[in-house]
Amino acid sequence: MRASIGKDAQVQPFSRKEGPNRETKAKRIAYLFVLPSLLFFLVIVAYPLASVIWDSFHDKNLLNTGDGRFVGLANYVEVIRSEYFLQAALNTGIWTILSVAGEYVLGIIAALALAQGIRGRAIFRGIIIIPWVVPVVVAGLTWTWMLTPDYGVLNSWLVKLGLLDEPFYFLGEPDAALLSIIIVNIWRSFPFYTITFLAALQSIPRDIYEAAALDGLGPIGRFFKITLPQLKGVSIVLVMIHIIWTSINFDFIWVMTEGGPVHSSETLPIMIYRFAMQELNIGLASALASLLLAFMIIGFMMYYLYLNRKSNHRGGM
Repeated sequence: MRASIGKDAQVQPFSRKEGPNRETKAKRIAYLFVLPSLLFFLVIVAYPLASVIWDSFHDKNLLNTGDGRFVGLANYVEVIRSEYFLQAALNTGIWTILSVAGEYVLGIIAALALAQGIRGRAIFRGIIIIPWVVPVVVAGLTWTWMLTPDYGVLNSWLVKLGLLDEPFYFLGEPDAALLSIIIVNIWRSFPFYTITFLAALQSIPRDIYEAAALDGLGPIGRFFKITLPQLKGVSIVLVMIHIIWTSINFDFIWVMTEGGPVHSSETLPIMIYRFAMQELNIGLASALASLLLAFMIIGFMMYYLYLNRKSNHRGGM
C-alpha cells in the first residue's frame, strides 16, 4: 500500500507566478511611498525651476502683457550689460566668502571653548544659540537701529569708549555698508556652526588627545593635527550648505540697506528682486536667476572634480 502510494504520488511543482506577483506588489507599494516625495519635488522644485529657465528665454514683462515671444539670449545679454551687474556679482562673492569664513572661524572657536569643562557650560550652550533662532527681520531691524548714528546704542558705546570721535553711519557709507552687514550676518549664523562642531568634537576619542599629549604635542599642534582632520567631513558639509544659503540670501541685506547706499551692498538676489518686483520684468529676473544657478553649479562641479582628482592621486600613490 505504501509502495503504491509512493509511486503514484506526484510532487506538484512550485508555482512561479506567486513569486513575481509578490515582487511586483512590493515594487508598487514602494512606488506609492515614493510618490508623495516625487510629487512634492515636481511641484515645489522641478516645475518652478523649469518655468524660470523657460521665462529667461522669453520677453515676459508684467507692464507689457504681450505674447511673451521667444528672444533667445537677449535677456542674458541685457542682464550682463546692465550697469550694476558686475558690482552685484562682486558683492555676492565678497558677501559669501567673508560671511562663511567668519562663521566657520568663530563657530569652531566657540565650540572649542564650550567643549572645555567650564562651570555653567550648559547655560552658555543655551545662550549661544539665541542669535540663530532670532528671526532674520527682527535681527536686521535691531542691528539697523543699533548702528544708527543719531540714537544707535553701538555708536554711543564706541564714542564713550573713545574708539570714535563722533557717531559713524555704518550702513550709510558705501565703503562700510556691506562689511557691516557681513559682521552682523556672522553674528547671527555662527551658532549653527558652534552646535554642529560641538557635537562632532564630542565624538572624537579622548585617547587620541592623551596619546598626542604624551608624545609632546601641544594644544595648537593637537588642534591642527587631530581636531581639524577629524572635523573635515562635518566642515565640508557645513561650508557647502552655508555657501548656498549665503549666496542666495535676500532678506538680511534687504532689511538693513535694501542694497544701498548707491548699490554698494547690492547682491545678485537683490538685483533679481529689483528686476522682478520693481521693474516687473520677469524675463530679466529669470535670466539672472538662471545665471546665479549656473555659477553655483559650475563652482560645485569644479570643487567636486578637484576632490575627485585629489582622491585619485592619493589612490595612485
